[in-house]
Amino acid sequence: MESSNNYNINILDLSDEMLLAILNKLNMIDVLYSLVYVNKRFNRLILDPFYIHNLDLTVKHSLLQRVSPLDIEKIDTICKKILARIHHHIYKLTVPLYLIESILNIDYPQLQSLSLVNFEEEKFLEYLAEETFIYRLLTNQITHLNVDIFFDKNESNIFLLILCLGKHLTDLTYYHHFSSEHLGHPTFDLPLTHICSTLTKLTINVTTFDDCLYLLDGNLQSLTALIIDINKISDSLSILDNTRKLPQLKQFSLTSYHLTYVYDEKVILLLHRMINIEDLTLFLNVVRFNSTYIDGTHLYNDILVFMPQLQKFTFSINTSLSNSQIVFPSNDDIQYSFIEKGNRHVGSYVQNRLSMQIGQCHVYSLPYQFDSYLLLCNSFQGGIFDKVRSMKMIDTYPFEYELFEKISKHFPFLQNLTLDNFDGQKDKQHSSTFITFPHLEQLDITFTHVDYAEQFLFEKNTRLPRLLELHIGYDTLAMVTNNFTNDLARFNCSQIKRLVTKELYVPPKDFHFYFPLL
Repeated sequence: MESSNNYNINILDLSDEMLLAILNKLNMIDVLYSLVYVNKRFNRLILDPFYIHNLDLTVKHSLLQRVSPLDIEKIDTICKKILARIHHHIYKLTVPLYLIESILNIDYPQLQSLSLVNFEEEKFLEYLAEETFIYRLLTNQITHLNVDIFFDKNESNIFLLILCLGKHLTDLTYYHHFSSEHLGHPTFDLPLTHICSTLTKLTINVTTFDDCLYLLDGNLQSLTALIIDINKISDSLSILDNTRKLPQLKQFSLTSYHLTYVYDEKVILLLHRMINIEDLTLFLNVVRFNSTYIDGTHLYNDILVFMPQLQKFTFSINTSLSNSQIVFPSNDDIQYSFIEKGNRHVGSYVQNRLSMQIGQCHVYSLPYQFDSYLLLCNSFQGGIFDKVRSMKMIDTYPFEYELFEKISKHFPFLQNLTLDNFDGQKDKQHSSTFITFPHLEQLDITFTHVDYAEQFLFEKNTRLPRLLELHIGYDTLAMVTNNFTNDLARFNCSQIKRLVTKELYVPPKDFHFYFPLL
């Protein structure tokens, strides 16, 4: 007798709880467009206030993928046929600029949180004018605002205008996209005086350290949490006070990717002001001269001892030493410095170049909580880094096959990788198996030896099924592809939609067969 263990399960046989769990994994735009009106049960689940209270109308897509005509059609259908049925249940709303006109004439009585994505400076100012949709929400209703703005001139002081209009605002996320000419200048040029702000939490990116001092100058009196990303922490001629205590501040997060040479003079002094801080996050890239690595002893004696209320400390700190007159600590020394202070949940690695009197040390709290990982070198010890999406590798010694194999395993969701290494590989691996970076979308190998182009572009070495953007020297690219005629790199280049090179070039006849999507 033949028996069968195959069962046909209809999705409608699942419980409401299981269906909702599935719906929560899907893009809300697809759910609203495809499943509303299918049957009464789907209508009941999808239009339930608990499901649609957080309405996100942005299209989720990969790097370089534009909003398609089909996406526009879906969103237009939702706005015309469904939004009027659910508007009174919406508590949080996320909307891109191109869609703002479609939602203007609907009332949102429960709306408390508004996110505005990809707005241009001039256009956003228009929507802050009196009696507009955004103006009314900001002055009368919302408590949470998330703004994503592209600046042209940065002369509008939109930030101050938001603070003045936001009568009920307690939580503001304010993200600027600056052009290169703005990066060396302060973000703000008007005082915050006479602003009666209700703001308790601010998440913001700025260009200079002076901007951070500006925000903590005492005028945002209700502020208890500041999450700030500073383009570059450098010295200045600012007369802003960096000594007055900040007793109201409970949470502080400081991120800066660029090298800073004034950590001890600027950052440490600022942290000493936070006498009641409970939650501290630091992501820093520090250069020190004639000093030692930032380790457990330094963090405790120079920072933590001044913060008696501290409950949570999350950090990733790179230290580069140059011309140091002290003995360079080993990784064991670094680990002991944390253990001695009672902290065993710390990762670290050290790379000392004693002959050159330079060295590098990376210390980070575990589990690793950041989406970026800076300055990975050959001394990397491994670990679990499933939150990391962007990484930069740099060394004066070659990166070998084994290191890339380790990275592919320990950084499973890596999307953006930059290499800086002009030393060619000494031990080229010719394995029957290749390394796979399943999520890598951006690769920058502009400042590298040609060996790394072969390592990443040749399918026999590395497989990059989702590579969309490549930065590389044109001469290097032409060399490794034999003027775009061999097949070794054809697969990894086939999906590329953006190619950035140092040199100008005229594409040869075989170029577009290699890059059909350019």
